Parts: sequence; C-alpha cells; structure tokens
Amino acid sequence: MDLSRVSEEVILWATKEFSFVTLHDAFTAPMREHVASNARREGDGYSICSARPRVIDGRPTKNPRYLQLRPDMAHPRDRYVAEMGARLNRRLPLHTPVHFPVISVLSGRRNNRQEEGIRPLCVYGPIHYQELPELFMDYVCSLTGTSPSTTGAGSEGALTKGPFNALAATADLNNALVAMLLTGYAGFSSAAGFIGPRYRVDHDISLLVPEIWCRLAPHERDPAYLIEKGYLEPVKDFEYEGETVHASRLGYRITGTFVRSFFGRVFDNPAKVFDDAILKPETQGLASFVDGVKNICEAQQRVARQYFEDGSVRELCPPLRVLMSILAFGSHDGMTAQDPEVRLEVLRVKIIEAIDLRREDVYIANVIKCRPPGNRNPEPDEVEQCEPFLFRQIDIIKPKVIVALGKFAAQCLLKSDAPITRIRGREFTYRDSILIPTYHPAYLLRNPSAKRDVWEDMKRVRALLSQDARE
Repeated sequence: MDLSRVSEEVILWATKEFSFVTLHDAFTAPMREHVASNARREGDGYSICSARPRVIDGRPTKNPRYLQLRPDMAHPRDRYVAEMGARLNRRLPLHTPVHFPVISVLSGRRNNRQEEGIRPLCVYGPIHYQELPELFMDYVCSLTGTSPSTTGAGSEGALTKGPFNALAATADLNNALVAMLLTGYAGFSSAAGFIGPRYRVDHDISLLVPEIWCRLAPHERDPAYLIEKGYLEPVKDFEYEGETVHASRLGYRITGTFVRSFFGRVFDNPAKVFDDAILKPETQGLASFVDGVKNICEAQQRVARQYFEDGSVRELCPPLRVLMSILAFGSHDGMTAQDPEVRLEVLRVKIIEAIDLRREDVYIANVIKCRPPGNRNPEPDEVEQCEPFLFRQIDIIKPKVIVALGKFAAQCLLKSDAPITRIRGREFTYRDSILIPTYHPAYLLRNPSAKRDVWEDMKRVRALLSQDARE
C-alpha cells in the first residue's frame, strides 16, 4: 500500500501481514477500544478517526467545527446547573427527564469576497429570514453540491457540500421541504466568512446566534412579528446599469432595531459592531453586491436546469417542481416566484400535510376554470357557466369532505353572502359531502395569526376523515 496516499486522519491500517496502530492517551475509552478492536481484526481494511484537525493549504484548520470539545463533556457542572435550573423552573420531579427541544434551526452560509478567479458571495448580512420559495432556491444549490460559493476553488465550505449520503439530491430536497413544513421552523440563516468585501467574520456570527436566540421569547422568533415591528426588512429588487438585480431572493435581513433590541441583551453597545456597513453589505461596494446576487441567480439557474436534463425533476414534490421550473426557465405557466399562486402552493401543501394527508390524496378544484383578467373575482355569469364542470368533478370523486378555501369559494358554493369570519369552521351539506369553509392561503400570507383558526378547521376535517376510515 502506498502510505503517502493515506490521509492524516487515518490512524490505523491493519492487514494479515501488518498491523500499525497509533494509540493516543487523550482518546476516550470507547475510542481506544475501537482502535484496539480494529487492530485485532483479520482481513484487509482500515479505520478512520479525526486524530488531528484537517489540514487546509498545509496548515491545521481553525474551523471550530473540527476543534470544539463537547461542552457537556468538558464542563459537566455547567450542564448539571442548567438542567437543574430548568427542572426547578418547570417544577419537574427528579425522576422525570428534562427535555430541551430544538426551538429553531438556522442554516449557515460560508460567504466569500471576490478573489482572483472567484466571484463574490458576500451579499448576506448577519442574519436573514427567507420564506420557503427563496430558502429552497438556496437549498437547490447547496444540496446538489454546486453552490455559488468557493467549494470548487479550494474552500472548506459550510452549506456548500453535496449530500452526505448516496441518495439523489431530489430526496434531500423533498425531505428538507417536508421537515420545514411539519416542524414549522422558520427559514432563518446566519453568515460566516465575509459580510461584504471588507468585513471578515469567520464563524463569529454563527457562534453568536445561539446566545441571541436563547434570549428571545417565542413570539420574538416569529418572522411575522419581526417583520411587523420593523426588526426585519425585505431586500428588494433594484435596477443597476439597465439590468434588474434580483436581490429579493435574499429574503429579509435584520435591521438596526433588531440589533439594538436583541443584540443589546448580549452587548452593551451592539450598534458599534453591527453598523450599516454590516447590516447592508451593498454599502461596502455596490458593484460587488450586484455581482454576488447575479452569481447566486446564475448558479441557481444552472443547477435547476440539470434536474430537467437528467429527468430527476419528476421525483420532486409539486411545489419544488414549480420552483425548479422558475429557477431554470424564469417562469412556470407564466408565473414567477413572486406570483401569489406559487407561494400559495407551498401553503396548500402545508395545510394538507398538517392533517396527515399527502398532496396526492387531495384533489384541488376551482370554481371557475380559467383565470379572470387581472386576477379579479369572477362574475356571476362566469360562475354559472363553469358550475357544471365543478359538479361533475365532485360527482366523480365523491369526496367525504370539501374544504372551501376563502370567502369567494364558500359564498359561491353555499349561495350565501355571509362573511367568511362567520361561516368558517362550520359544517354544511353540499352534494352529499360535508363542506367546511376556512380562510384562503392568500389571507394567511397577509394575516399569519389566522393560521391558528385554519388549524382548528383542519383538525375538524381530520376528525371527519378519521371517523369515516373507522366506519
């Protein structure tokens, strides 16, 4: 065997003819036993463990992911004090386990400034929030291993590596979307590397975020609340040298109000560190910011087209297929990522899966069969002309429950002008089915607090379906 080809992380190589074992007294007992048992093993093979930090460009990495000790093992007293404090606060008996649920998941980004042969990606501020369409535009690149960062140019990368398994990237994307929908985690992310071309932060922001997040009350982690109160601001598209810069794909970013209110719980004068140059990287150099956004958009388009070229786009769930089409070709059935219908598709799937159904189990129909000009409400004669088609669909499917999404659908089906606030959640009989009106997903985008009402309505739907299944 050519030992020069063996990584520095390989500490054991064992064959029938030769055993070479390096034991380190700093290893834990389980690790020492692992090494020893492999040394006694017969046959060819090798075992790997991280005996030393990774070597990058001839020097050990300073990346804390490879160097950090487990705090609960290194400082057991701190863990004990935290657990006992939580136990006392929650009034839990000693024999009852103390659970520490994950309250948030923030993706990490490795951002680089422009270097020779490498385009910039330092367009993100310290913390961003993206709604699911924009978040998954970023994930499309990350999960395929073709991120617009410097992975292919010698960088370690952070969220820039491909899947760590043998599954197709479509499986990872589908699983990630379902996980986000079912857990309800918001699409927050933090920056590492560079923020703008001037400020190198490495992992300082990533290590700071848990300190900030654990000091936020549940409602202070709600994106709708943060947006309403001015703690988050949207990054908007703009024109530069005759071209549209699609900066809205960056979602929302924290503001000076966020810094003063929440970073102030950790720092005495946080605005001295997190000034406008940090919060708004474009102020460090607009040309670099523009090229960074274009870099992201071009990479998203390039990667999305590969899904169509190899046919794997068929394996994506419906919302992701729509999104992939927009990334690859700019639109889907004439709609862009900003079209309400695209964003509503994600919400529809979320509502469906919340009651333990799959999108394939639900048939979605419309009162009318074409979109009126300007997306206006249909006229009565248009509804009358399309009703026979809707009746035929219902008669063929014979649904147990019909959910009328929004005021217009409910009023058309029930032939009533009652406001949706009065009739939502109630049961009506409609062509041998049970009809339950609820708010339209578009209303939820404007009024996130109404999601609780929709959830109550959907629980009623789930109960009716479960009753039908038992019978």
